[in-house]
Amino acid sequence: MFKRNLSIALACAVSLLLVAVNAFAADGAADNTNTVAGYLALAAGLGLGLAAAGGAVGQGKAASAALEGIGRNPAAAKELFTPMLLSLALIESLVIYSLVIAFILSGKIDGLAK
Repeated sequence: MFKRNLSIALACAVSLLLVAVNAFAADGAADNTNTVAGYLALAAGLGLGLAAAGGAVGQGKAASAALEGIGRNPAAAKELFTPMLLSLALIESLVIYSLVIAFILSGKIDGLAK
């Protein structure tokens, strides 16, 4: 657990340092439109990727738990099916919300490019 937290902290620190280099390298008189558009594109891509990965993990755990419950008690299959489908739909709705946010951010990128 400690190694996992350390690797996450290290990845965050490295990504923060990469962003800081771009901030200090910028010229004061330069136009920031491309920089903002780049960060919006990065936010849309990372947000959608993380949401899809998190949704996939959540759906995998939900399906695994439901199938394990059915395996232990096959008579409970009808009682487990509806809550499992409901939970999978709610998990997928969160991924769809992130897709909508990615579309909104891509619209802002198009607005900055004009």
